[in-house]
Amino acid sequence: GWTCRDECRYECMWLTVRLYAQGGYQVPQFHGKWPFSRFLFVQEPASAFASLLNGLASLVMLLRYRASVPPASPMYRTCVTSAAVSLNAWFWSTVFHTKDTALTEKLDYFCASAVLLHSTYLCCVRTLGLRRPALVSACRALLLLLLAAHVSYLSLVRFDYGYNMMANVAVGEAGHAVGMGASHPIPSHPGAPIPSHPGAAGHACAAAVLPLQALALLELLDFPPLLWVLDAHAVWHLGTIPLNVLFYSFLLDDSLYLLRANSEPLKAD
Repeated sequence: GWTCRDECRYECMWLTVRLYAQGGYQVPQFHGKWPFSRFLFVQEPASAFASLLNGLASLVMLLRYRASVPPASPMYRTCVTSAAVSLNAWFWSTVFHTKDTALTEKLDYFCASAVLLHSTYLCCVRTLGLRRPALVSACRALLLLLLAAHVSYLSLVRFDYGYNMMANVAVGEAGHAVGMGASHPIPSHPGAPIPSHPGAAGHACAAAVLPLQALALLELLDFPPLLWVLDAHAVWHLGTIPLNVLFYSFLLDDSLYLLRANSEPLKAD
């Protein structure tokens, strides 16, 4: 998919980098991105490979979740939908880092925003919605409205990189705060007893959420790519691979916990 124009831009980019280096200037960015040495047809090899691995990790954990958790679990549909939204985002992230176009850029950014908002929704369902369906319905409507407004602004008004970054950081931090609350179990209804929650489950949630906050700093504290391949964004993507596994492990254990919590009253009868 590399056209003659693409080749010219790629070669001119490296010519400009060499001229900057000879003049003692810092490495420049081009359209908000660092210069990367492509591999075959892949424009950003490290980020594309890391995105692919994240997608594979999400797929493996989704299959494990569906094989281990019965659909009767209260969080089953929400967790499966969350995994589907995540898989879609990692697919477009891989495509975008393979070839940067106006379309693949928007799809990557918009799908990433959808992941952050749905993660916040998932945590709201877990901490509030199982006992207050009306409240979680209001949260769902608000988050959908925020996503629509975000996509509309970037598509129809101005594609503002700074605004997109700050909006995603704000939503991500809000989601992390709610996510920490999800590590403390709440019964699915007021009368349900609270069985012993697997200690590893709460630890897995905290172990996934806290490093995510630290990794998010890489998006703000950027640096030129090492060997023209590995930049902060690629390191961030590589770091989220094990965190995906940890978070899905928490969702699996927590869904089974909720299933047991709902079945306890039936056993008592």
